[in-house]
Amino acid sequence: MRRIVVTEFVSLDGIFEDPGGAEGFKYGGWTMAYNNDEFLKFKTEELMAADAQLLGRVTYEGFAEAWPERSGDEFSDKFNSMPKYVVSKTLKKASWNNSHIIKGDIAREIAKLKETTGANILISGSGELVNFLFEEGLIDEIRLLVYPVVLGAGKKLFKGVHAKLKFIEATPFKTGVVAFRYEPQF
Repeated sequence: MRRIVVTEFVSLDGIFEDPGGAEGFKYGGWTMAYNNDEFLKFKTEELMAADAQLLGRVTYEGFAEAWPERSGDEFSDKFNSMPKYVVSKTLKKASWNNSHIIKGDIAREIAKLKETTGANILISGSGELVNFLFEEGLIDEIRLLVYPVVLGAGKKLFKGVHAKLKFIEATPFKTGVVAFRYEPQF
């Protein structure tokens, strides 16, 4: 059985919106100053341990706009070539390479996807989808990459979700970012 692994960039106060700056929020782009070779190695290993992405529509559209033009390195080539499953009730066409739309009974379709053979399925961003999957008990691991930044305002990752988590490990980076790994206890 495949595992669904959520990986999110969050500020110390739990904000996860616009970490790269593309969406134009007031404090967008707050992750960029903390990227280095150590962090890229961690994210590359995480990506190489997966063979599919599961995304909400908004995150999918942002990624589909930014990633197809990137190539020639291990991370970009894998990111672009792997299957992408986008959960949407409104998206009519998913044109980014190897993309598939999930509609209908979303929980059932994702549970079926987990039963297929393969490696981890990664979820990045996609806050509404993450909250839904927590409620459905379909998330196997959550990785919170916590940045030493307080934003004071913005979109929180968890809304109305109550979950107990089992700590797995913490990986600190020289830049002050700490990656926390947890398993939900359903």
